[in-house]
Amino acid sequence: MSFDLDAFLPYRLAVAAAQVSRRFAARYAAEAGLTIPEWRVLAHLSGSGAVSVRDITARVNLDKSIVSRAASRLEGAGYLRKSGHGTDQRLVALELTEAGRALMDRLGRIAEAYQAELLAELGGDAPAFRRALLKLAGPDRSSDLP
Repeated sequence: MSFDLDAFLPYRLAVAAAQVSRRFAARYAAEAGLTIPEWRVLAHLSGSGAVSVRDITARVNLDKSIVSRAASRLEGAGYLRKSGHGTDQRLVALELTEAGRALMDRLGRIAEAYQAELLAELGGDAPAFRRALLKLAGPDRSSDLP
């Protein structure tokens, strides 16, 4: 019996995630010229307030160097600012600027519309799909999906 890659669930999930991510990336790139790491940093900051690169790295599934470069580009564009971390002086805290919040307001509407499209594509399977994602993500990520 030979291994069937197309039937291998981890592979199918990775392919589906990459396709969904690319489709969405095209929208926020067209709107704001952002990369995937930049979007993830902005999106995380919009919901968390000031946090460190380490905190963002743990949440958005990107390497620290990628998050740091994205944060530097976003700071240069005026979307976030860096400051001293309140409790650990070795860390730098990142937070959205007013321009960053305004951008996330626009991008949030685009994200909500895209999510609605995805849920419409899934149709009646959407609730079961969400539950399955929550199961696969594990108990420590149970709040990741609405």
